[in-house]
Amino acid sequence: MYTDYGAPREDKSKPWNEEAHRTCAPMLPPPPKPQPAEPAQLAAAQKESACLRAEGISWYPDPDPVTAQIDDRKGTPEQWSSLKRDHLDALKKCRPDG
Repeated sequence: MYTDYGAPREDKSKPWNEEAHRTCAPMLPPPPKPQPAEPAQLAAAQKESACLRAEGISWYPDPDPVTAQIDDRKGTPEQWSSLKRDHLDALKKCRPDG
């Protein structure tokens, strides 16, 4: 099944076929290697995490030490939605350019 743009997509209306997924798994390309962040990016992400925790958002995770990305699986969906809804002042303080 393909999208209107010609890209392959999974048909969610069909049941999951474990055998097909297991058979095709070796044909998948390896995941891309993470791109290391610049030292300044990593320092900024670490500073932001520390600032948000100091502002009372105790669950906010540290960034990945290689990519400086925040893993959104380290918080619940409710926590992430409340971050922008209930902690806007902390976000503005800790992300002055964002």
